[in-house]
Parts: sequence; C-alpha cells; structure tokens
Amino acid sequence: MPLIRSLLHALWMLVTVVPWAIAMLVASLFISSTRLYWMAAGWLWLASGPPAQAILGIRVRVSGRENLPQGETSAAILLVKHQSTLETFLMPVLMPHPLAYVFKKELLYVPFFGWAMGRLDMIHIDRKLRAQAFNKVVSQGRRLLAKGVWVIMFPEGTRIPRGQQGTYKSGGTRLAVETGAPVIPVAVSSAKVWPRKAFIKRPGTVDVSIGPAIPSAGRQPEELMREVEAWIETEMRRLDPEAYRA
Repeated sequence: MPLIRSLLHALWMLVTVVPWAIAMLVASLFISSTRLYWMAAGWLWLASGPPAQAILGIRVRVSGRENLPQGETSAAILLVKHQSTLETFLMPVLMPHPLAYVFKKELLYVPFFGWAMGRLDMIHIDRKLRAQAFNKVVSQGRRLLAKGVWVIMFPEGTRIPRGQQGTYKSGGTRLAVETGAPVIPVAVSSAKVWPRKAFIKRPGTVDVSIGPAIPSAGRQPEELMREVEAWIETEMRRLDPEAYRA
C-alpha cells in the first residue's frame, strides 16, 4: 500500500507542477512578487498539504505557532531541521509570512519547478564563491527582512537520516547577527514517514515544533548557533525518541 500511495503522490505532483509552473511564468509578467509567492505556495499546498497528506496517509501536527513574531513587517530567520523534502515543501504552507529560501543556483535549471522558482524573490547562491555568496545572502536578506519576508535556512546544509545529527553551520546565525533579526528554531520529524532520498513514503504523524524566538543582538554567530542546535536536537529526541534510542 505505501508503494501505491507513493506512486499516486508522484503522479499527483507531476500532473500539477507543469501547468502550475507555466501559469506562474505567465503570471510573473503581470503580478507582484508577493502575489506570485502565494501562488507558488498554492502548489506546495497541493504537494505537501492536505491533498498530499490524504494520498500518503500522513498527518502533520504543529506546535509552537505562538512563538512566531507578530506584525506584517516583523523579521525572522527560520532555522529548520532537515530530514526530507517534506519540510522544504511544507514550511510555506504553515507560515503566515512569505519565505525566502537560500538555495544553490543549480536548482534553477530543474525543468518547470526550477524555472518557476527563478521568478520568485529568493536568494540563490553559487556555493563555489563562498565570500561573495554570503555577501549576497546578507544584502538580499536584509532587503527581504525589511519587507516582512522571513528567510529560511537549513543549518545542517543537507538532508540528515532519521536519528542522526549533521554539522550545524553558522550561516543562518551570521545573517541574524548582521541584520538584527531573531532566530526561530524548528524541529521536524519528517523522516518517520518520508526518509531522505526515498521514493516510498509511509503513513504516520509528522511533528513540526516551532521554538521560542532567540534574539540575535549582541550575540556571536557560533554561540548563537550552538543554542539553536541544542534546542533543535533536544526537541528532536522528544518528538522521535525511538530514532535516538541507541
């Protein structure tokens, strides 16, 4: 049954992403970047929200919404545990503000999906140019945060297998210190149902836990990241104790 569910979900994404991407490319000529973002979030709702959850037999349980900053132009940098594609798709569905992802520019070349992403006001970087890449993150991040767009980053850099812990890099907290924006740590137990690099997804409950905002003023990036890492990894062990039993 999980195989059939996964096949149906893959087909669902395929048949919806192509017309949606074409519609976005056309709409980008006429509508604002904010409206285009919410149009993109509409497809992500199809791919990871209630329609996809019904196909896959997944339930998403969210806690800590009260920790999100209030106000249309409030700034925030989301630092999210990264276990699968699910949280990449799901965060815009859950968050009340537009999000700007920091991602490698190679994703722009993915047919339809990448082309549509390229029309959004996000931060795509060349990882080979490290100093220039971070300068771009700061300059664009500062501009987006001033507009009330929240920046989202995965501090481990790549998807980490269930029950494991990656190396937390300080790029997100460096941006927070540079801009004065608070950091919001987010723990996600997505690998319970959607493991990294796995085609077959399994029914179950995914917990998304949003932590308290951590001020960045007067902090050092490495020290701030250690606090983010401690909160996320402690919370992961609470959300998914079976995975960390060893």
